[in-house]
Amino acid sequence: MRITGAGTWGPPPDRVAARALLRRAVELGVQLIDTADAYGPGVSEELIAEALSPYDGLLIATKGGYERSGPGGLSESGELTGWTPNGRPGHLRSACEASLRRLELDRIDLYQLHTPDPAVPFAESIGALKDLQNEGKIRHIGVSNVTLEQLAVARTVADISTVQNRLDFSNSRWRDMLNECETHEIGFIPYRPLRAWDDAAHRQVLAPAAARLSASTDQIALAWLLAVSPVTLPIPGTATRAHLEDNLAAAALRLDHDEIQAITAAVSEP
Repeated sequence: MRITGAGTWGPPPDRVAARALLRRAVELGVQLIDTADAYGPGVSEELIAEALSPYDGLLIATKGGYERSGPGGLSESGELTGWTPNGRPGHLRSACEASLRRLELDRIDLYQLHTPDPAVPFAESIGALKDLQNEGKIRHIGVSNVTLEQLAVARTVADISTVQNRLDFSNSRWRDMLNECETHEIGFIPYRPLRAWDDAAHRQVLAPAAARLSASTDQIALAWLLAVSPVTLPIPGTATRAHLEDNLAAAALRLDHDEIQAITAAVSEP
């Protein structure tokens, strides 16, 4: 999302640098690249193909289900503006096939419904992805921005491999969803995993581990997400090499049991 232009619209200021950033991520051991057709729109997928195709050893994940009409942003409540849900089966089919072309793939390893469309029965949207899976165009199906109830509906239609939801500590929904994913061995992909720590009290609980490990609190936040559950895979976005390298360094940090428990307790309180 961060390698496109302002407002997630159009090309980045430096296309060469964006491709170099993608290659550096792979050099540092990244094996999953997550994107969406709405990023650009299409620009992120094109850059990924330019930089990384034929994807030796990589899993490419993308999403469909939003339409874009111009630059967008985030409202004060954290909601996307300028993005219109479209979960109609016909749209999802054309979106998936366009992503296949841009990414230069015969099959997308993980294709995710980007968001539920309130104008379309959720089961119909998932059914469209199941049809594409049956045709060999999708390997695994994921969902994004869903409730527990919507996940339950999706699981009656298809095997769901991942849930990609915003990490938000203002209520217990993140914990409930993580528990559900653990129960059913579904990958939990929290997006905006560092923005969740904007609350000063929450961020303070990261400080002791940061001091012990000579790390930043952002790195501790990522290390905690990797340690708190075997199904979590945080996806911090970045547009700079320095930020990328800082984020990936978090994977080498080892929190002790007490640190994991203290952080989990702090962000699980009502």
